[in-house]
Amino acid sequence: MVFKALVLGLLFGLLAKETLAASCPTILNSTQRALNSTNDVNLCEQFQGKVLLVVNTASQCGFTGQFEQLEQLHNQFKDQGFSVVGFPSNDFNQDLGSEENTAKVCFLDFGVTFPMMARSSVKGQQANPVFFEIAKQSGVSPKWNFYKYLIDKNGAVVGVFSSGISPTDTKITQMIEQQL
Repeated sequence: MVFKALVLGLLFGLLAKETLAASCPTILNSTQRALNSTNDVNLCEQFQGKVLLVVNTASQCGFTGQFEQLEQLHNQFKDQGFSVVGFPSNDFNQDLGSEENTAKVCFLDFGVTFPMMARSSVKGQQANPVFFEIAKQSGVSPKWNFYKYLIDKNGAVVGVFSSGISPTDTKITQMIEQQL
């Protein structure tokens, strides 16, 4: 009897995981390594059903100060099903050095608590799966660091914001509120 219950429990667990994978939006259908870590993040498990602001970052860019506003935005809406997700990249030669240095800038210098993925490419054929899908959906690859992409609960890109737009600009905050 106990064995039967255990087998049924495992079977239901596997079916639930398959259902999750089958219903996962393409934009979240990957596993990424967390910044300066050996831990992997299954984006579907972590973010499915949430509104996201996906940002390509660089630790030595003139826009690096936006980490403060990104953190403010994350804290303002995180309890309502929202998250900022950062993707460091050296595609524009502004995130040089080690991933450890990138993590120091994010976590120690700016106090970032939102999820940061490992450094990866965010444009062209080498783009990680998230940014490949962002470009496919929106037609806009990052032209510089700190491009911001608003992703709705269903995994669709619903807003694109260039580097020069502050994360706390009312255009962004109002769109987040509408999506929540």
